[in-house]
Amino acid sequence: MKAVGFLKSLPIEHGESLFDVDLPEPRPLESDLLVRVEAISVNPADAKRRVRTAIDQPHETPFILGYDAVGIVETAGAAVRGFAPGDRIWYAGDANRPGSYAALQCVDHRIASLAPTSVSPEAAASLPLTALTAWEMLFDRLQVPTNEEVASLLVVGGAGGVGSITVQLARKLTGLEILATASREESAAWCRKMGAHHVVDHRDLVANVRATGREHVDNIAQYADTAGHWDAMCELVAPQGRIGTIVETPEKVDISALQGKSAALVWELMFTRSMFGTPDMKRQGQILARMARLVDDGIVATTETSVLDGLSAATLKEAHRRIETGATIGKIVVKY
Repeated sequence: MKAVGFLKSLPIEHGESLFDVDLPEPRPLESDLLVRVEAISVNPADAKRRVRTAIDQPHETPFILGYDAVGIVETAGAAVRGFAPGDRIWYAGDANRPGSYAALQCVDHRIASLAPTSVSPEAAASLPLTALTAWEMLFDRLQVPTNEEVASLLVVGGAGGVGSITVQLARKLTGLEILATASREESAAWCRKMGAHHVVDHRDLVANVRATGREHVDNIAQYADTAGHWDAMCELVAPQGRIGTIVETPEKVDISALQGKSAALVWELMFTRSMFGTPDMKRQGQILARMARLVDDGIVATTETSVLDGLSAATLKEAHRRIETGATIGKIVVKY
């Protein structure tokens, strides 16, 4: 089968940073679905793994990246229930297994669901990873209320892929007052379109949040720069509030700064459940099924802002190049 992989961590401009490769078709395990991939989206996580995982030691065989995918089930393993050949499904995959930069991919059925039917495969491909991350951040990690209780949420990185869905979910499913960061006119407009009540410039976060009339915010979802915004977040988070982040940092931060407020720092990694085979691993399939209904009911909008064509190294290099600018709005999708 056709696929795109890499062996060494190289700058995206290098000829071998990503390359076309022909691989044997994967063999599904008993809990797997074998999927013919129709469309994917490219995430910052793809670029991070490309530049970090083979700096000193090249991979022995081509490493296949890719997480978000929409595709058609070819075969189902013996232990699979609820899916059949011909079903169109969506998923964000498992970081421990070969990814979706390939014509065929195996995925555990517990972390997949039927795809929404009201949008194209490439539109649907914009959502799985960001939707799972946003849902887990809001409801599993930050534990935000889903009623009309008055509370606030600051989304740092509001115009990005995860931020876009976090804002939508918070606006549609909670009573939170939502503040989102953006520094450019087009990204600020996008945040408002997603449902943010206020857009604030992250370059002076404390002053700009307080200019909205709030001294503190109850919850902070950090999707941009944990260390860079740490002092501001510690000042802004409310007593007994929560800061959730997906952005790892090699820099040390002073977690004691949260002690006086009894504030919490929580981490979110969408791959945790699949990497460790947690007892609640099937929750990700359930979340995706709920998201599919939200899309089909017109409650949540897909977030594709650029669609590229074709499973090829050239196409995926272009997607990585755009991701690495750090200025993308929404999601970059590749239609196979």
